[in-house]
Amino acid sequence: MKKTTIFILQWVIAGLAIAFVILLATDRLDNKTTIIELGNQHTHGTESSKVTIKALQTGFSQAVKTAAPAVVYIFTARVVAEPSHPFLRDRVFREFFGSDDNKPQRRLETGLGSGVVVSPQGYILTNNHVIQGADQIQVLLADGRGGIAHIVGSDPETDLAVLQVGLDRLPVIHIGQSRSLNVGDVVLAIGNPFGVGQTVTMGIVSATGRQEIGITTFENYIQTDAAINPGNSGGALINPQGELVGINTAILGGNGGNQPNAQGIGFAIPIALAKNIMQQIITQGYVTRGWLGIEVQDIDPRLAYALDIPFDEGALIRRVQADSPADESGLRSGDILVAIAGEKVASARDALNQIVRARPNEKIALKVWRGGKTLTMPTVPNQRPQL
Repeated sequence: MKKTTIFILQWVIAGLAIAFVILLATDRLDNKTTIIELGNQHTHGTESSKVTIKALQTGFSQAVKTAAPAVVYIFTARVVAEPSHPFLRDRVFREFFGSDDNKPQRRLETGLGSGVVVSPQGYILTNNHVIQGADQIQVLLADGRGGIAHIVGSDPETDLAVLQVGLDRLPVIHIGQSRSLNVGDVVLAIGNPFGVGQTVTMGIVSATGRQEIGITTFENYIQTDAAINPGNSGGALINPQGELVGINTAILGGNGGNQPNAQGIGFAIPIALAKNIMQQIITQGYVTRGWLGIEVQDIDPRLAYALDIPFDEGALIRRVQADSPADESGLRSGDILVAIAGEKVASARDALNQIVRARPNEKIALKVWRGGKTLTMPTVPNQRPQL
């Protein structure tokens, strides 16, 4: 009985081995027989996609081939005047050493970053901090061509800028849908980190709608763990189809970037926001935003208790600027904004976002809580002053 059992087991094991070899040979002859289901890609809101082992091995090379030519290097230069040495300001010192040179010293300061070609007319999206204060801006394409770019306009409050370069046959990136991004979606960052040359890194969408990071006035960032380093600013964040979904903007980390042993966190401006800002800059030279002339702060439970306020949401008006739209409409320090144009105000950030969405010179209604009463106050916002 024991010998029979052993004999059967030997044949079973041999059969399994032969089956494994046959399956392996079949897969090598035609890798399409091995299919992995990747559900809910959320690239275009379509049904789940099927990819083969071969497709996984090639990774996202096609996406990079599609997008990378439109990602450019940006080199900036500016002349910086430095004050002369304090000793040279002393007349006796200058006479003793025979020097009359008390003029400020000048030096050339250079910078680098990235940008994305978004139209055949040569418009390039980048970050404002990449080109801010530059006397000259040079753009270098991935194909080796280069040219001098000029600033069409910028928006420091979102850290966006639009450049234009006069080159023919420009590679233009495809614009994607940042609003369809979900946490966990794969994204790739393309840029020129540390000036080493065009580099591609991969990660996922870690979060969307990130605010109150303290980088700019108006924040609505895509957070990603794709490595973003100095020089990547203004570069492209793309989806697996090679479509632009964000403009890489900022990094957080233990050593200021994705260095070893640092928890790298990158932020990108969603293309939906960047596209809107770009169109306004190109068509009118500035971004339309409402302005009332108030400073506000959050209402938290402790402040509500101290002020004997029967709710812990809204925005407390700390200061009203003289001769501002808020001043003319009768708002006072100590008032609490409850709603703007019919939209509830839950925080100071809510109030700011709702005010800037209001169109200048068009009347809106403010709902204000004052001294135990709710008041409705009409006001007409002005255009928000440029920084």
